[in-house]
Amino acid sequence: KRCRVVVKRVLVRLSPDRIEARRREGRAPVSRRRYRVLLADASEPAEIERLAQATLDRMGSVDILVNNAGATWAGPAEDYPLGSWDKVMNLNVRSVFLLSQYIAKHGMIPRGQGRILMMGSITGFGGNLPGLEMVAYNTSKAALHNLTRTLACEWGEFGITVNALAPGFFLTKMARVAVEMLGKEAVARVPLRRYGDDENLKGAAVLLASEAGKHITGQILAIDGGMSCFVG
Repeated sequence: KRCRVVVKRVLVRLSPDRIEARRREGRAPVSRRRYRVLLADASEPAEIERLAQATLDRMGSVDILVNNAGATWAGPAEDYPLGSWDKVMNLNVRSVFLLSQYIAKHGMIPRGQGRILMMGSITGFGGNLPGLEMVAYNTSKAALHNLTRTLACEWGEFGITVNALAPGFFLTKMARVAVEMLGKEAVARVPLRRYGDDENLKGAAVLLASEAGKHITGQILAIDGGMSCFVG
């Protein structure tokens, strides 16, 4: 069965040579025809509407929406710039709501089905670890978690499930700075004593986006090696 999936993420433009290299390494689909790329500024409401409508025009509808775009900006709370706060909150929360709203209203609700998957974070469960200054990012992820629960409650009657993954320490470009700042203390706080990698999110994402997860909604699933199991 064909499945129409939309993934909203921050894209880095790659040269044709790098795209081909990734394909040979198994890091990209074998056929270019299996996906389409649409570029838009997710911080602008008009751009989100254009992206959503162009997607619906091309695909007819959307079965799965993955909200995976995000940003962070570090700085002490007492001196945190308003512009940086707005940048983080607009991309991490407002754009997620606007895209989910448009796809649900014009695609999923009329069809009576859909899967929406958010990319949260265990930072949305509490404050900073000592040494980190991420007031806007943490706040945005806490807001995203409750947005997930609220949309799940409102849209459940339309056959739409809304869930979020909450990764812990993964060695992504965004998280690497925090990991380097904490040093050995970072992995020492993980009961499994390891960082997450590219393989660790796939199974949970497939579960929540597939028929196997049709009775799961409003959940924030921590994928953190056990970090959220303890306090302190």
